[in-house]
Amino acid sequence: MTRPTVPSDAAPDSLAEAVRSQWPHLLASLVRFTGSPELAEDCLQEACARALDARERRLLLNPAAWLTTTAKRIAIDQVRRDAALRIRLPVLAQRSETEVEPAPDPPGGDDRLELVLLACHPDLSPPTRLALALRFVLRVPTSEVADVLLVEHTAMSARLTRAKRQVEGLQWAELGQDEVRDRVDDALAVVHALYTLGHTAPDGRQVRRGELTSLAVALARALHRFVPEHREVAGLLGLVLLSEARAPGRAGDGLAPVPLADADRSTWDSALVTEGLRYATFALPGGGRFALQAGIEGLHAQAPSWELTNWAAVRVLYDGLVAQWPSPAAQLARAVAIAYQAGPLAGLAAVDELEADGVLRSDVSAVRGHLLRLAGQHAAARAAYRAAVEAERNEALRAFLTEASDGLAGV
Repeated sequence: MTRPTVPSDAAPDSLAEAVRSQWPHLLASLVRFTGSPELAEDCLQEACARALDARERRLLLNPAAWLTTTAKRIAIDQVRRDAALRIRLPVLAQRSETEVEPAPDPPGGDDRLELVLLACHPDLSPPTRLALALRFVLRVPTSEVADVLLVEHTAMSARLTRAKRQVEGLQWAELGQDEVRDRVDDALAVVHALYTLGHTAPDGRQVRRGELTSLAVALARALHRFVPEHREVAGLLGLVLLSEARAPGRAGDGLAPVPLADADRSTWDSALVTEGLRYATFALPGGGRFALQAGIEGLHAQAPSWELTNWAAVRVLYDGLVAQWPSPAAQLARAVAIAYQAGPLAGLAAVDELEADGVLRSDVSAVRGHLLRLAGQHAAARAAYRAAVEAERNEALRAFLTEASDGLAGV
């Protein structure tokens, strides 16, 4: 959903700050009020445009309240003038222009989480829910939504266009606790996808985007506050906290990525490690997808060094993860665990199985190059690294892979 830009020279700081900080709250309130995400966004945009003129006349004393009231009046007026909207939103057509009900507290105290949950409507397919939440709630570019769902960019654009039309035929209302619980699995997938995009950017000059990982952590915390007894929610929170604990050591000079094997573990955030391990320990008995990933992160966090990592335990957890979530990322990470437990040739055999399934990603070639290098097959490793460079769009990762390939020249 598009957030309007409020020019600093045309609007005072109070209005700009209200739009920046209160946008999710305002939009969530309007979605509940109108029953239509698209109408809510349009009316809020119009209210923002009117606020500029109103402020110039010094009529805008409380920007957030003024925007809410004005947007609701715009919505009522628009429904009354539009026959199609009157048929689809009859309750709104009967409301008074002065009717402004107090908004309930959002789930976990975070309006952004409420919007994610609203986007995860049960009448939509799971991939559509995920795509809508990422694109129109969390403002992830369409190309990156396509990347995380392993879909062609043009196909994702068409899917999102269809989805926007589809959501307008659905019923939207305030969510009760039971409805939220029914949507927890979708919310977990959305937050995990968002964190993945921040942890390793598909393109650009940086490997990591802290603004996305920070948002994902905030949403994971909010979801845990709302359903603290849910083991998979605790698992996701443990996963992102343990991963974030290693963030200070992930990039070296020039933002080049630092492999976990070479990481300076003294830079890791011990408080986040402790907190993440607590959630991972609570989650693991549930044996869910995020609990297992949190357990793997916990093993890495507790290992005093790369060489002393308990690879047998890591592989066991990856075996369980792939059994219930056979994603390319999980299978590829399992292949690495196999390599460090049973040797690089065993890991390469697992990579071969993954490629035989038709999964073609730059990560596969990069892992193949790494394992071939460990196996002493330097010419083949260099060819694999070059293939990874060709497929990789992230500039920092391309530079890292190029350096790895060049380092094998003449070996």
